[in-house]
Amino acid sequence: MSDSGTYQRLIDLLDSTATVYKIIDHKPEGTTETVSALRGHPVSEAAKCLILIVKIDRRITRYVLAVVPGDRRVDLNAVRTLFAARYVGFSDAATAERLAHAVPGTVLPFSFHPELELIADPGVTALPRLYFNAARLDRSLVISGEDYARVAQPRIERIAGPVPE
Repeated sequence: MSDSGTYQRLIDLLDSTATVYKIIDHKPEGTTETVSALRGHPVSEAAKCLILIVKIDRRITRYVLAVVPGDRRVDLNAVRTLFAARYVGFSDAATAERLAHAVPGTVLPFSFHPELELIADPGVTALPRLYFNAARLDRSLVISGEDYARVAQPRIERIAGPVPE
């Protein structure tokens, strides 16, 4: 599935679930801090979406799409504990692109791949406005955290590190 196919799949999903959303066009950018400034909101209102590799043991590997507030880091130890895994780290770019159907910097906070488990921090679903790149570097969407939880149906777990000081 191409990036444009992923974008259209997202729009179709939001439309079919009567989800209110706003499209924001901006210059191409994939880093959370920079794109948040372009969109005009605090970084804490962005969804930071990262693909993780979770090695349960020597034979079993899983992939997780971790979604945390944009001003936070993913707590890899928290994810390791959730899965009782021996290792958790960031996926390589090729695997992330294959699973997310999007290039790094445009990964959606939605999973459209059966091998990619979606886990969101409760700090994401509590946001009145959640901003994220929409499988494109030049376009973002904003929806409510409540609508995000309803439509994406993530596993909600505390996976964000502490708020930076």
